Amino acid sequence: MKVNTSKSKNAESFYIKQSYIDCNGKSTSRTIRKLGTLNELLVEHGPTRDDVMAWAKEQARIETEKYELEKETLSIPVVFHPNRKIPHGERRCFDGGYLFLQTIYYELGMDRICRKIRSRHHYEYDLNAILSDLIYTRVLEPGSKRSSYAAAKKFLEPPTYEQHDIYRALSVLASECDLIQSEVYKNSKSVISRNDHILYYDCTNYYFEIEQEEGDKKYGKSKEHRPNPIIQMGLFTDGDGIPLAFSTFPGNQNEQKSLEPLEQKVIEEFGCGKFIFCSDSGLGSENNRLLNHTGNRAYIVTQSIKKLAAEYREAALNRKGFRRLSDNRLVDLDQLDEKDYEELFYKEEPYSTKKLENRLLITYSPKYAAYQKEIRTKQVERALHMLKDGNHKKTSKNPNDPARFIDKAAVTKDGEKADILYFLDESKIAEEERYDGLYAVCTDLFDDNPADLLKVSEGRWQTEACFRIMKTDFEARPVYVRREDCIQAHFLICFLSLLVYRLLEKKLGGTYTCCEILDTLRTFKFADVQGQGFMPVYEVTALTDRLHELLGFATDYEFLTKSRMKTIEKLSKQR
Repeated sequence: MKVNTSKSKNAESFYIKQSYIDCNGKSTSRTIRKLGTLNELLVEHGPTRDDVMAWAKEQARIETEKYELEKETLSIPVVFHPNRKIPHGERRCFDGGYLFLQTIYYELGMDRICRKIRSRHHYEYDLNAILSDLIYTRVLEPGSKRSSYAAAKKFLEPPTYEQHDIYRALSVLASECDLIQSEVYKNSKSVISRNDHILYYDCTNYYFEIEQEEGDKKYGKSKEHRPNPIIQMGLFTDGDGIPLAFSTFPGNQNEQKSLEPLEQKVIEEFGCGKFIFCSDSGLGSENNRLLNHTGNRAYIVTQSIKKLAAEYREAALNRKGFRRLSDNRLVDLDQLDEKDYEELFYKEEPYSTKKLENRLLITYSPKYAAYQKEIRTKQVERALHMLKDGNHKKTSKNPNDPARFIDKAAVTKDGEKADILYFLDESKIAEEERYDGLYAVCTDLFDDNPADLLKVSEGRWQTEACFRIMKTDFEARPVYVRREDCIQAHFLICFLSLLVYRLLEKKLGGTYTCCEILDTLRTFKFADVQGQGFMPVYEVTALTDRLHELLGFATDYEFLTKSRMKTIEKLSKQR
């Protein structure tokens, strides 16, 4: 197709015309689209006629591409035979959701990282193909390494390696775990802007379906309360909840000791020397605070009011001296009314420990106080039922066990020791009520606005969300591999899968839930049509439109030729 113009006495008009051979074998042309007059087009595509002509030629090129695609599609004969059976072993349905993950994978330059690793090891298999498939299947169809290989065979681009190559590759991935993490972090800065001036840190653990301890698999306090050996993971995320770095350590190790080696790695190998460390009170020990009170680092950690020294605890529980966060006005917590239900109040207190001077922010939320009161009321009711049924023992070390409200006393009669009397301890209930709605944050940032500090602390939920995705959606546990290097590689794959997914989620603007995104990717399938091409068999939605728009290719046509699908596969690997 080409641009034609026609001039009249008063105007010059622009058209897109197509040359073709008519039914009589004669060459002729037809108008495909009228673009407008020169004067009309100058307003939007000027200022000169040459500018208008350049724009018109680009439109002609676009129309040519559309025509070629339609021509290619319309010219394919497809014949179905109602009496012909499908041969054994012939796959006709393929998974295509990995294409969107593949785009992120190549944007992160993981193929380049694999080539760099290749120069340091000797192996014949394709490490890039193995690593990418393990990441895609962890997101789309999580399972063992064997089932991951079977799942990858259903991709539009099936594996070119053998199953035994996967297990050999795990050792290489484990040995290069630190390199991969640091390189991926540096490459991710070209994908999105990393909010690495705030780093959240948290720990979790993963169980193994074994009975005996082995290596780093030790008995410890399992998050799932399972009686199995566990391995623990420490995870750094940036201020936007994007994974930054991880490490694993034995299941019986104090998690507070896991911070320093991983943080040192982040500083030295990642180049992150200036940040605010944020964690919960369990990981915010005085030593960890001191670690982040040096150089260009600072800390914001939650603080248990119950664990404060008596003088600080009483100051925090004093209901005087609070300010409304929205306007900084002084308030008396005992004088609040219904209109203050959604408000947040705070006060500041100095807080000294053996090694540090801290700034203690105590907050009070009427809404949170009402929630805690409602929960405790139900627990007191259960405690009364326990007394009635004669069941007085604590069932666990859970701090929310209703039995904590039950106390006992020895009853004597005529100077002789009698039975033990169990009763509801009202003083314990009253003591707990004093803490309703209260929450504390400890920091060494003395000049920052309290609202900003509290907002940073509230972001800790993003790290917890990362653990939930890995454990629930990516089924990172139980862990089926046993060798130490394979275990390290397993967690590396889970970490990289989480990173790829979170980057995709970030590109989507946070407008879709995890379930919506994963359900869409996992049902993104194509049916092979007589070897001629592919027919999409997924539901087209606003989310699929958004995915196509963001990642630069479209698959939502009624039919895709094989050559068109090859082009899409290539586009998904471009940076």
